[in-house]
Amino acid sequence: MNDLYYVLDASAFINGFEPRSQFNYTVSEITDEVKDLKSKILLDQAIEDGKIIIKEPEEKFVLELNEFISKSGDDLRLSEADKKLLALALDLLNEENANIKVLTDDYSMQNVLKILDIPYDSIITEGIKGVYNWVKTCEGCKKEFDADYPFDDCEVCGSKVFKRRIKTY
Repeated sequence: MNDLYYVLDASAFINGFEPRSQFNYTVSEITDEVKDLKSKILLDQAIEDGKIIIKEPEEKFVLELNEFISKSGDDLRLSEADKKLLALALDLLNEENANIKVLTDDYSMQNVLKILDIPYDSIITEGIKGVYNWVKTCEGCKKEFDADYPFDDCEVCGSKVFKRRIKTY
């Protein structure tokens, strides 16, 4: 059986993940999200010791992920760091043919991982119960807009436009 590759979100470091193998990956943007001193020291030491590898995903996986999340509406909820980390998971899964598990407490990331059928675990939360898509909706007339609708107000009635989740399964 292949070794298990961990793809680590900031929550893994913040909540005490200790690398036990040599296959622990993250992207550089995630290291910037670790702000508390204790977690930052542990993270920096693990990187220095070679227990955590900073790897950037290939551009084709970033593009593949962006296309996928624009259809599911998850692009409305994910940071650039989250997107790169998800693309890294795709990269390792496809390029390295690795057995991977993503460690994250971010529900939006878990939503995408569940849809993509990529294994994940939470660190301190229960994790998501179902899969959701997101849609921009006018709170007044209830018109739905594409994810790239650029305004905060409805073009029809002028009411506020908000992101609403839709359970898919």
